[in-house]
Amino acid sequence: MTPPLAGIRVLDLSRVLAGPWCTQLLADLGAEVIKVERPGAGDDTRHWGPPWHGEGDERVAAYFLSANRGKKSAAIDFSRPEGAALVRKIAETCDVVVENFKVGGLKKFGLDAESLRAANPRLIVASITGFGQDGPYAERAGYDFIIQGMGGMMSITGLPDDQPGGGPLRVGVAVVDLFTGMYTATAILAALFRRERTGEGAHIDMALFDTQLAVLANQVSNALVSGKDPPRQGNTHPNIVPYQPFTAADKPLIVAVGNDRQFARLADICGHPEWASDERFATNAVRVANRDEVVRIVSECIRRKPADEWFEKLEAAGIPAGPINSISQALADVQAQHRQMVRTMAGSSVMGSPVRIDGERADSDLPPPALGEHTNDVLAEYLIDALEIERLRSAGVIG
Repeated sequence: MTPPLAGIRVLDLSRVLAGPWCTQLLADLGAEVIKVERPGAGDDTRHWGPPWHGEGDERVAAYFLSANRGKKSAAIDFSRPEGAALVRKIAETCDVVVENFKVGGLKKFGLDAESLRAANPRLIVASITGFGQDGPYAERAGYDFIIQGMGGMMSITGLPDDQPGGGPLRVGVAVVDLFTGMYTATAILAALFRRERTGEGAHIDMALFDTQLAVLANQVSNALVSGKDPPRQGNTHPNIVPYQPFTAADKPLIVAVGNDRQFARLADICGHPEWASDERFATNAVRVANRDEVVRIVSECIRRKPADEWFEKLEAAGIPAGPINSISQALADVQAQHRQMVRTMAGSSVMGSPVRIDGERADSDLPPPALGEHTNDVLAEYLIDALEIERLRSAGVIG
């Protein structure tokens, strides 16, 4: 399969997670991604260990491996005039630039969207910041944890205050960064499609705070419609009952009853078909109103048999259910094995892309790069000869 983005060149001036997640997705779809990093240091996440892959000076944090598959690394110090000139030259031949500097942070290097697009009008520049290019918070730095707190995510994550261990919690991965990266990639694809028709590039303005608000999804809609803030509910669902973990005779399992037909089938296999016609339980709306009683009677039923027996019965009845796995258990699951989600690249195990097109996975074969691994190759494309490359390296402009 010819990769969908074959022939698209991306200059990646981002670091940490939101920007690199975006550019990794573009690389998986076939784009050439040139990641510019500081000589001698590189992306901050190279040093966010343990755990580490490799030994000594060659070691790299597992965090970096998670977001930088499929890229070439060029170590260029663009805080120096010669380095900035090199990056501008690369940008002139690119289709896309992704950056996550503070608002105005690249202007002094001539690498801001306005300057780059003046030299290359077809260029699409995606700027990722904490709060966007304008507004009262535009100058603030943005970090996933802070945005989860400010944007309402933590207010709905965790147990209620009146339960042991209650209180706001952040989500276990940096969901704001990840979603922002995915939204940015989507916006870039839309801008590339528009450019095919108009010839015009674009400046994409992505904010972590905006993304956090957007991905509150049904919870923010609940607040807008009801005028009330949704409470923290732990592992229960605000709009569906029963839809939560239950404890079987040996271990917990999740039961997700999505409609009244499924509840009637659950009532049958619990030996209580009358539940389906009980005015307290007959529809999802009344089950939500009588949540505590529904949970009580279903819990009494589930605890009588082991989880594997429930999985068999629930699957046969067409009722969604599943275990609560550790990460290692999830990776060892037969479905994950069949889909070959774990890949080995350059001696390291990394996750593969979840995207499949025409039966083939859209997944780059380039492993996460060593710092400056491709500096020479990238610069050679711009007719910079070996002697000049060595002079720039000796001067500390490149690495």
